[in-house]
Amino acid sequence: MSTASARGGARTRLPMATNTPVARNRKAFHDYEILEKFEAGLVLVGPEVKSIREGRVNLKDGYADLRGGELYLHNVHISPYEAANRYNAEPTRPRKVLLHRNELRRLVGKAAEKGLTIVPLDLHFSRGYAKVTLALARGKRHHDKRDAIRRRELEREMERAAKNA
Repeated sequence: MSTASARGGARTRLPMATNTPVARNRKAFHDYEILEKFEAGLVLVGPEVKSIREGRVNLKDGYADLRGGELYLHNVHISPYEAANRYNAEPTRPRKVLLHRNELRRLVGKAAEKGLTIVPLDLHFSRGYAKVTLALARGKRHHDKRDAIRRRELEREMERAAKNA
């Protein structure tokens, strides 16, 4: 007889689908042109993992930066886990990103180009470990709103002319 059944029943664990995003950064797809994607691990403390499992994460303003030869994720807000009390970490602290050395060199080399940055796209669990999908991205340019207004006015005038004719 197993020890779990001797204690009064087997442990029940919620099935977590592999690579199902816990949090997404939809703003990144709006603000950036995605050039390349990478999957990386994160260095987290216990209460942060529990908070991520509850989906209490905000990736909206996040970005990755190189410091001392290591990549860190900044401005990613992981809400404090209520039951952890004093063991909670600061919600927006920089978190170390785990990548292979050659991936890191390639990613940072490309990010050094003009106008490129590294942004998080989503946070998910893969085989029980929290992973972040990072993207090498280029900022989109803002379109001239005056041109859009002119086009709309021309279309309205054409419709009016078609109705009157």
